[in-house]
Parts: sequence; structure tokens; C-alpha cells
Amino acid sequence: MNTFNHVIQAEFKEVFRNDYKLKGNWNKEFFKNNNPIILELGCGKGEYTVGLAKQNPQINFIGVDIKGARMWRGAKTAADSGMKNVGFVRTRIDLINSFFAESEISEIWITFPDPQPKKYFKRLTSTRFLGYYQKLIKPFGLIHLKTDSQELFNYTKELVELNKLEAIVCTDNLYNSEIVDSILSIKTFYEQQFLQQGKPITYIKFKLDIQKTLEEPEDK
Repeated sequence: MNTFNHVIQAEFKEVFRNDYKLKGNWNKEFFKNNNPIILELGCGKGEYTVGLAKQNPQINFIGVDIKGARMWRGAKTAADSGMKNVGFVRTRIDLINSFFAESEISEIWITFPDPQPKKYFKRLTSTRFLGYYQKLIKPFGLIHLKTDSQELFNYTKELVELNKLEAIVCTDNLYNSEIVDSILSIKTFYEQQFLQQGKPITYIKFKLDIQKTLEEPEDK
């Protein structure tokens, strides 16, 4: 990982209660363009980060994960392909505001995260994490959740409805729906396994109001 110029591995002391040196300057100093930036949180092997970047060369993509061993696969694929619109950040997602400034991010993808059935505050679509995203995403920027977890999908859907956020797409069985979108055809390593097990894949895309104080659903 240390050999890749497009991979950031900041030490904990650099970002804990501190702003990372690229915060607010990703376009100028990292990508060297003014194209929109999209994050994939919990990117795993980086299949979505790389796949989205291939389909959208006019957009910059950054995959974020704490586990470098699996992120290495996506980083190597991007390097071998000579992709200039891909980056990776190795960090805990609860430190994300140390890396990105207000309105620096256009959209966020969350693909097959740990559903955290017993600890709702650790879910990447909880009000805690959405509060982090509100500080870095553009006004009414899009949040995408793609998951095999019906519980996480239902929780997120209820949270969106409770807080009157605008849902653009919402389906509890993506591949048995009439939704046609090439970006949704990208399948991660884990998604392939879930499909082989016969699990339906859910998907919700909604706009995040950055001014709104969000409430948790009663049924967590």
C-alpha cells in the first residue's frame, strides 16, 4: 500500500481531532482537477470505487476503509489500469471529517456494510454517521445504500421517512425490480456471495438535508 501514490494512510495522531493536510484541497492537490468527488465508505476490495470510476471518468472517486489488506486489491487494479480519478483512504469512518471539508463531497456510496444489528449507533446510516456526512457533503447530496441486510434496509428506510428526507429510489429486491442503471450492475465480492446464497439485494438512494437535525427511529 505504501508504494501507491493514490493511497492515503494517515497516522492516527494526524487525524484524531486534527485536520488532515488534504482537507479542503482534494481537487487541487490530489486529483488536480475540479471534477466532483464521490466517496465509497467501507469500500472493502474497492470494486465499486473502481467500477464507478471506469464508468465515469469525469468524476473523482475515493474509497475509504480501515482494512488495508483488502483495499489493496482495488488500489492495485486502479494503478495497473492507469486510472487518474481514483483514490483510497485508509482510516476509520468515524474520523471522516478530519479528511474532508464542508461541501467537498458530492455523493456517498455505502455498499454492503456491517449491519450492526445490536449497535444501531455503529450503522453507517445512523443519525450519528449521517451527522458526519452532513458536514462534508454538498446540500442535498445523494446517499446510496446497497445491502443484503433487510434489517439495515428497513432501518434506513424508516429513518429517511421519519426525517422527511427525499428518497429517489427504494427497493427491497433490486434485481427483481424494473430499475435499470448500469452503476447498479457493479457487484462486489461480498454481493456475489450473497446472490449465490439467494439473498435479495436492497437499495435506497436519498437526498441528505445538511441543515436538518435528524431523529432516530423508535424501532432500532
